[in-house]
Amino acid sequence: MSELKKDEINGEQNVAPVAAETSSEEVKKDIRWYVIHTYSGYENKVLDTLTRKVHSMGMEDTIKQILLPMHDEEEVKDGEKKVTSRKIFPGYLLIQMEVNDHSWYVVRNTPGVTGFVGTTTKPIPLTDEEAQRILNANQKKISVHTDVKVGDKIRITQGAFSDHVATVIEVAADKKSIRADISAFGNTSRIELEAGFFERLS
Repeated sequence: MSELKKDEINGEQNVAPVAAETSSEEVKKDIRWYVIHTYSGYENKVLDTLTRKVHSMGMEDTIKQILLPMHDEEEVKDGEKKVTSRKIFPGYLLIQMEVNDHSWYVVRNTPGVTGFVGTTTKPIPLTDEEAQRILNANQKKISVHTDVKVGDKIRITQGAFSDHVATVIEVAADKKSIRADISAFGNTSRIELEAGFFERLS
C-alpha cells in the first residue's frame, strides 16, 4: 500500500493523496468528497497531522485524499512584482473518504478540526460537480480589490461554493478579502473569500 504523502496538483493545491490499487472491496466503498472546517491558520497543521494519522492507522483505503486548495496572487509593489500563494477557502479542507463511525471519529477528533460541513451527526458530501470544480481548478494569478460593503449580497463565482449567494460580514482593510455568511450544505457557515472569487449583486 502506497504511502500517504503531501504534494501539489498543478502547483495550485496542497494535497495528501493515496495511490492504491482498486480491489473488489474498494469498489463497494462509498468514497465521496467532504468539507471539514478548521481553526483559522491551522489548515496546514491539520493536513499534516491527519495525513500521519491515516498512514499510521492503515486507513488509506478509507481516507483517500486531503486537499487544501490554493491560488497564486500577483501584486506589484514598489515597482516589483510579487507572487503570493494564498488559500482559496481559509479555514476549510476537502477530504475524499468513506464516512463511517470510525473514519468520522478519526477526522473529527484531529486537533484543529472543528467539524464537518453538514449537520452535527451527518456530514454532507459535495456533489460531483462541486468536487470537480475544485479538482480542475488551476487559478490564474490575480491582483484585484473589492468595493463591496458590509451587508452587501454577493454571488460566489469560483470554487466549491460557486453560484451560492452570501452576505458580507466584514471587509479587510486592504479590500483584498472579505468574510461572509453563506447558507450551504444544510447549515450557515462563515467563510473568507479573496477578491476576484465573487461578484456583488445589484
